[in-house]
Amino acid sequence: MNPAPADLRSGPGTTVPAAQPGARLALRGVRLGHRGSTVLDGVDLTVEPGEVLAVVGPSGCGKSTLLRTLAGLLAPLDGVVEQDGLPLRGPDADRALVFQDDALLPWRTALANVELPLAIGRRGRTERRRTAEDWLERVGLSGHARKLPHQLSGGQRQRVQLARALAARPRAVLMDEPFGALDAQTRAEMQDLLVDVLAGTGASVVFVTHDVDEALFLGDRVALLGTGAVVTVPAPRDRAVTHPGLRRHVIDSL
Repeated sequence: MNPAPADLRSGPGTTVPAAQPGARLALRGVRLGHRGSTVLDGVDLTVEPGEVLAVVGPSGCGKSTLLRTLAGLLAPLDGVVEQDGLPLRGPDADRALVFQDDALLPWRTALANVELPLAIGRRGRTERRRTAEDWLERVGLSGHARKLPHQLSGGQRQRVQLARALAARPRAVLMDEPFGALDAQTRAEMQDLLVDVLAGTGASVVFVTHDVDEALFLGDRVALLGTGAVVTVPAPRDRAVTHPGLRRHVIDSL
């Protein structure tokens, strides 16, 4: 048996476990919705390991339904949903959800909220505490560990939610408009933070958004649910590069 990979370090006092391979998620001929009500039909979509796939589309087109299906919370009406070539059957710790509503437990401190998935995974108390503290430092909240959610700003609560989602080292992170309720400056800060903290995790990301510029900044590819197309965003990721032709194509799909 090969030895476990050594931990990596991203800064003073911050331990980052070696990356796991991102999950490969696939939908093949999928019909989504509820009995008697189809929201999306004929969906063929693949999320490659380690990529950020941004998903945009008009309101009510099924973006959140797609995300819940990938999370294993909603079975498809037809077709096949897979992870790494195997049928996806229900929720799994391999896939973390991040919502627009931060969904923090109000009676738990920021530190205790980040520890929650580690406790559910039966990690030891010392490991839970160290991992949660490391992730709070990575998202810039090491000085707020003992605060309750109501003592934090909206942006800070989303930072806690992001730390909680990544602390258990999921292989896929499913994000449902997580920055939609934030002001423009905080939103931009959170986008930059997401790019930074994802580096080295290896996680695949599906990022649902209404914001075309957000999709083009964060996504390696953008899935246009309005047309069924998937477009590649040229590298490198840079706010100063606007890709006007691609932006118009995405807007037209809405």
